[in-house]
Amino acid sequence: ELPDEKIKKVASTNTPVLLLGESGTGKELIARAFHFSSCRLNFPFIAINCSAIPENLLEAELFGIEKGVATGVNKREGKIRQAHKGTIFLDEIADLSLPNQAKLLRVLEENQIEPLGGRNPIPIDVRIIAATNKDLEDEISAGRFRADLFYRLNVIHINLPALRERKDDIPLLVKHFLKTTCSRLSINIKKISPSTMEILSHYNWPGNIRELKNEIERAVALSDSDIIEPHDISPKLQNFKISSSIEKNLLVSPGTTLLDMEKALIIQTLKKTNGNKSEAARRLGITREGLRKKLKRLKISAK
Repeated sequence: ELPDEKIKKVASTNTPVLLLGESGTGKELIARAFHFSSCRLNFPFIAINCSAIPENLLEAELFGIEKGVATGVNKREGKIRQAHKGTIFLDEIADLSLPNQAKLLRVLEENQIEPLGGRNPIPIDVRIIAATNKDLEDEISAGRFRADLFYRLNVIHINLPALRERKDDIPLLVKHFLKTTCSRLSINIKKISPSTMEILSHYNWPGNIRELKNEIERAVALSDSDIIEPHDISPKLQNFKISSSIEKNLLVSPGTTLLDMEKALIIQTLKKTNGNKSEAARRLGITREGLRKKLKRLKISAK
C-alpha cells in the first residue's frame, strides 16, 4: 500500500497518473484512493477495462455516440463524459487501439472529446488515471502504443510491487478483507487462526491482492465458526509447502506442510498438558470445541 502522505500528495494534483504493475496488484484501489482524497471526490469515479470491451464498441463506450450514426442507434454519453469533473480510470490502457489512443491524447491536450458521429467537440474536465501490466516502452518499440500519449500519461508514474514482494502487508490486507466481507454479508467479523495466517503470509500469491481478496471471501463463506482455520481455505493453500528457510528455522524436514505442523503442534501440546483438552485449547489459542473438531478432522486420538 502507498503511504497516506504520497496518496495525498498525488491526489492534490490534476495531472495524469500511470500505474504500473502485475495484474491484481490493486491498481484500481490506488486510483480510487487518489480520487477520494482529491478535490474531485464529490464527482464521479468511472472505471473501465480497455481489454474487456470489444474493439468495435470501445470507441462509443469511451467517447459516446450521436443519434443516427447507424439505423436504430440512439445518442449515448461516453464514459469520459460521465466522469466530467471527476476521474476516469482506464485499466489495461496498453490494449487501447491506435485510433482511440489518438482520441485520448486529444482529451489530455485539449480537454475535449468528439463522440462517434459528432461534428463539434465537447469540452471536458476530467482527470485520467491509467494502468497497465505491460511495458509501454516495449509496446512503443513494437508500434502498438503512441509515444506522445505515453509521455502525456507518464507525468506521475507509480510502480506497484507484487504481493510476494511485500508480504508484511498481508496481515493488514487480510484484516481489511475480513472486515469488508463480513460487513457485506452482515455477519460478525471473523478471526484468522495463527496457523491460517502463517499459510497466508508465506504463500506467493501469483494473483496478487485480487487472489488474496477472493481467498478471504471464500473462507468467510465456507467457515462454520468464528475462527477461520486451515481447512477453511483452498486445498492449494492447505497443501502449500513452506520454503527451505522457514523449514530450517522451524526445524522441520523438507516437504512438511503447515497442516502437518498443525497436527504435530496439537499432539505436542496435548502431551505437555497430559491430555487436558481445555488447557491444550487455551495454549493453542482456540476454543475447546475448536480443538475437538481439529482432533476429529486430523484423526488425532486424545485420551
